[in-house]
Amino acid sequence: MRTNFDQLLEAGCHFGHLKRKWNPAMAPYIYMERNGIHIIDLNKTAVKIDEAAEALKNLAKSGRKVLFVGTKKQAQDVVAAHAQEVSMPYITERWAGGMLTNFPTIRKAVKKMATIDKMTTDGTFDNISKREKLQITRQREKLEKNLGSIADMTRLPSAVFVVDVMKEHIAVAEANRLGIPVFGIVDTNSNPNNIDFVIPANDDATNSIDVILSAVCGAIREGLEERKVEKADEEAAQAQANTEAPAPKERRQRVRKAAADKAEKPAEAPVEAAPAEEAPAAEAPVAE
Repeated sequence: MRTNFDQLLEAGCHFGHLKRKWNPAMAPYIYMERNGIHIIDLNKTAVKIDEAAEALKNLAKSGRKVLFVGTKKQAQDVVAAHAQEVSMPYITERWAGGMLTNFPTIRKAVKKMATIDKMTTDGTFDNISKREKLQITRQREKLEKNLGSIADMTRLPSAVFVVDVMKEHIAVAEANRLGIPVFGIVDTNSNPNNIDFVIPANDDATNSIDVILSAVCGAIREGLEERKVEKADEEAAQAQANTEAPAPKERRQRVRKAAADKAEKPAEAPVEAAPAEEAPAAEAPVAE
């Protein structure tokens, strides 16, 4: 599915930052300057969105996870909505330092939430004071707010999608350190050199973020559907193979039965060749 140029234009994806705030590394993606504001080349934006969407589709098709990061106010609701649609982890609150580079510690915090939930069901809460209950409840709410969206992420993501790479520079740095590919919406004031898949676009407008995430998450959804179809085909082929071929136990029983039948069958006596009939002796001539 190709990205629609008119949709990008209508969403305001072409508006960059003030000329005096630009990053020279973004020069290849800038079309022109108008009224002191840089205008992004949407033709290049559309191409970059398609490249990123294809890569994300392949990741989803292979069963890998993509972590979406967007903590700025304009991106929080949009990122959460699109990530939930495709069942991907996301961060919309504060990025906790070490969320990738110190992932085991983050997992311990996530497990702490499960421990607190267990306390509420096994009767432990009934044996502690009201003050302790309040402290534990507040701790649970804080963990849920910051880490609840990644509770199902049991291992490091295979890629990170970032809205505003300048604001989320810590997330980008951690991903780069671990060799995790970074997809990012990059505005004219940001540095694209540390981003593996650059999407040059306005990262301050909710509509701009929404139209880009709709395109990439649509590709992820296609990858997930293709994965389901392939998995169903493999299961059907395996089931058919199992029905056609006898089970190992059944094969062994057949072999044993055939061997037993062969051992019990008496050996046939060799057939003797019938003696050849003698030719009648020639009669002697009678003397006259």
